[in-house]
Amino acid sequence: MSQLASFLLVLSLCAFAPLCFSSNTKGGHLYPQFYDHSCPKAQEIVRSVLAKAVAKEARTAASILRLHFHDCFVQGCDASLLLDSSGTIVSEKRANPNRNSARGFEVLDEIKSALEKECPRTVSCADLLAIATRESTVLRGGPGWEVLLGRRDSRSASLSGSNNNIPAPNNTFQTILTKFKRQGLDIVDLVALSGSHTIGNARCTSFRQRLYNQSGNGQPDYTLDQSYAAQLKTRCLKSGGDQNLFFLDYVSPTKFDNYYYKNILASKGLLNSDQVLLTKNEGSRELVKKYAENSQLFFEQFAKSMVKMGNISPLTGSRGEIRKNCRKVNS
Repeated sequence: MSQLASFLLVLSLCAFAPLCFSSNTKGGHLYPQFYDHSCPKAQEIVRSVLAKAVAKEARTAASILRLHFHDCFVQGCDASLLLDSSGTIVSEKRANPNRNSARGFEVLDEIKSALEKECPRTVSCADLLAIATRESTVLRGGPGWEVLLGRRDSRSASLSGSNNNIPAPNNTFQTILTKFKRQGLDIVDLVALSGSHTIGNARCTSFRQRLYNQSGNGQPDYTLDQSYAAQLKTRCLKSGGDQNLFFLDYVSPTKFDNYYYKNILASKGLLNSDQVLLTKNEGSRELVKKYAENSQLFFEQFAKSMVKMGNISPLTGSRGEIRKNCRKVNS
């Protein structure tokens, strides 16, 4: 049999076997066609509900993206973050990285409700969050990607995992990289996924130390452009106003583009965790420069890294469940 004939035979077999294009992860198989027969309109429903929510409030897109990130870094991508406290469950929403800042849950509730009407007990909350994250990125002008599906929802949450595993805005570069590596992600994933800060907001409390007391000696962070710092100080005072919001990318705050990296090169990365990508590691510095110069390169790597992150330890097969309500386990 010729090489071409062999290739065509493999392709024809794959047409009937979605696992040919699946991701074989620690948790099992995920593949794009998972709902093709059980809920063919699933992605269309997610897109439709989310588009209305983002049209009403642009910030929703960044909020959804952040939820997926904060979910996947704790117990894998299992929708544990969406659980409210009840019975034996202490919600991850109470953890330091999420308290007073994680948002978008009502939009996911609305999507779940629409999915339950169309195909009850079929689409997991973990999968709808993964799809909604891709749609959020596309709606703000960013790249799309094929979402691998088949995750199931956890029946537990981890407050300690949320407090310990999610990178904090004031972590050192090495600490952030270590937290990524624990999830099977590398320095390229770290720099590309940080680019999600091209949209959304941060609270004053997330970067105040850079303005007034970066190293515990009462001095500001001199890697922050001083005119930009002076501007930030007008609304982020030494005390009070913790919840005041600031654009992560002050140039194009609602457009998914590569200005995040250009801002870092101009010493105008808002969070310490943004600016250290330039100042603390040669490998990450070179990637920042590349993505600042070439938005297409950034988009391509962001899409790849999002697929990789979405595949962190999913629950598949008979593990976990398909929650009817994303906020609580099935009774």
